Amino acid sequence: MESIRNIAIIAHVDHGKTTLVDKIMYHCQLFRDNENTGDLILDNNDLERERGITITSKNVSVQYKGTKINIIDTPGHADFGGEVERVLNMADGVCLLVDAFEGPMPQTRFVLQKAIDLGLKPCVVINKVDKENCTPEEVHEKVFDLMFELGAEEWQLDFPTVYGSAKNNWMSDHWENVTDNVEALLDMVVANVPAPKVSEGTPQMLITSLDFSAFTGRIAIGRLERGVLKEGMPISLVKRDGTVSKSRIKELHTFEGLGRKKVQEVVAGDICAIIGVEGFEIGDTIADFENPEGLKTIDIDEPTMSMLFTINDSPFFGKEGKFVTSRHIRERLTKELEKNLAMKLGETDSADKFMVFGRGVLHLSVLIETMRREGYELQIGQPQVIIKEIDGKKCEPIEELTIDLPESLSGRAVEFVTLRKGEMLSMETKGERMIVKFNIPSRGIIGLRNQLLTATAGEAIMAHRFIGYEPYKGEIAGRNKGSLISMEKGKAIPYSIDKLQDRGKFFVEPNTEIYEGQVIGENSRADDMCVNVTKEKKQSNVRSSGNDEKARIIPPIIFSLEEALEYIQKDEYVEVTPKSIRLRKIYLTETDRKRFKI
Repeated sequence: MESIRNIAIIAHVDHGKTTLVDKIMYHCQLFRDNENTGDLILDNNDLERERGITITSKNVSVQYKGTKINIIDTPGHADFGGEVERVLNMADGVCLLVDAFEGPMPQTRFVLQKAIDLGLKPCVVINKVDKENCTPEEVHEKVFDLMFELGAEEWQLDFPTVYGSAKNNWMSDHWENVTDNVEALLDMVVANVPAPKVSEGTPQMLITSLDFSAFTGRIAIGRLERGVLKEGMPISLVKRDGTVSKSRIKELHTFEGLGRKKVQEVVAGDICAIIGVEGFEIGDTIADFENPEGLKTIDIDEPTMSMLFTINDSPFFGKEGKFVTSRHIRERLTKELEKNLAMKLGETDSADKFMVFGRGVLHLSVLIETMRREGYELQIGQPQVIIKEIDGKKCEPIEELTIDLPESLSGRAVEFVTLRKGEMLSMETKGERMIVKFNIPSRGIIGLRNQLLTATAGEAIMAHRFIGYEPYKGEIAGRNKGSLISMEKGKAIPYSIDKLQDRGKFFVEPNTEIYEGQVIGENSRADDMCVNVTKEKKQSNVRSSGNDEKARIIPPIIFSLEEALEYIQKDEYVEVTPKSIRLRKIYLTETDRKRFKI
């Protein structure tokens, strides 16, 4: 048992977690010298690669000086906090990465709080010390202050630290002492992270993660707390609610490198994958066949946001997607619930509308994007925050928002956030940049990123984390511009778009197919306006001067999925198909919109 270490790598977005895991894998020679595996090896699905973020946590295992180190790479965004919470149960220590320039950020605080509450030993890595103007010593003190503030015990406050740059492949005990490998970090892990504590008794394993293989079905992953598991052994499955069902282990795998290795038995303290157990959920316990004892299940924070998912009933339904009916969408959402712990599904009064609850716009938009790539067509309503009643008062979720932007533009940011009922907590200058902290209702964050990026020419960096529920702060003004709505079904003709450009900005390219009721642009005034962009130029055989000016068309605004979700009003849907994202009114005809005003 002495020779196993289980460690989770936690940090704020973009502080270098996945890059560090790459370098550890290279150092422990997981790959042959002639293999070119690229970088960010663990971000292996398309969405993670495109966005440059980690979405699901991954396990990888390396051998170092006779010790097996199981490393768990975790996501950094608050929206995927559910992933971090559940995988920390598999670790005995955490490796906290902090950027030497930015210092501890909101998400650092969120993940560190979870780790300290679980009683894990922190090891601190101050990364990116090659950045200009960075202050490694100050950051080290800030990490200490943060741990103290989060209520860490003395043995946790006595944490070891290494400095270095994962990108440049070095770590050492002092930031000025540049080395040529990451041994200092691995030595620190082996020396300071405790070996797994093993108590005597019957087998017990908490399922903290699951995988799916088309060949063998669902696979349960977790850390064996005590006892021994063997291949073919009968076991009990203790559910969250305490009910027990009997099952049998068909195959056992441990993690080795990036893959898994089939083994005959697993000893306590190691992380393993079990094949052959049916009907389990994350948070259930695999226990002894004779006297099953359940472990404490995983607590996951509540979702704070909901969106309405419904079938695509626009005139263009079924043209691009394979799965369009409500049965398909229901099955897909139920399947997602199994592995996405922070998500919940609610029924509505209609059979083809579903309420999906999640941690934030990003959390749900990753699900929508994945479904879209799998060939689903669906429509999504405006994101709503979940309002609760506490002691007879209407309460809403409040988040702590940190904005990092150039000093000269900080006034605009403060103005935008206060309009959305945010309260400023602090302002701090770092070099030429300002870091401003606010408390703001979650409602106020929806749509704020677009405005901020426009106002700061793309320079602002936003991070937010959920704090708790507070009394309702009153109405927040939505977007102050109306929509341009298409009156006819047909092609968007360049001639018409050119003539209508002074009415607002367009979202559609010339010659795109559009339908009646589709939102094709933003009005320059506050009310909605119906326009006909399918009108062609009248051809006549009489020449006239001045009739043939060139159409000068401003390029349209193309929304990403999150931007579209944050942009729409409550009487609009985002229509998502494998090839396109369109905005539309819920009621497509003008008369219906007047009759059923939302």
